[in-house]
Amino acid sequence: MEAEEGGEPRLPLSVVVSDCIKRWFQDTLKEARTGDINMQVLVAQMYYSGYGVARDANKGRIWITKASRMRSSVWKVSNKRPGYNASDSDSDEMAGDS
Repeated sequence: MEAEEGGEPRLPLSVVVSDCIKRWFQDTLKEARTGDINMQVLVAQMYYSGYGVARDANKGRIWITKASRMRSSVWKVSNKRPGYNASDSDSDEMAGDS
């Protein structure tokens, strides 16, 4: 690995990005545990897809179930990419109706 001016080795971008994604998951999980429905959905999507965490459909289902107690529409986006939300899904359905 190349060294920076300060003598620190440069990390490959893939390592930096992977670390950021893992920290994003941890931050999201912390917010989900406080009851934030949007973060619960995001944690579920991250578990379902293995984004920032090991893929675990059972844990994904647990989190989406928690979120669905307050908003049943979250089931529509449980298998979508992380960050895809119910309002995105609603607009997709409307676009298909035209």
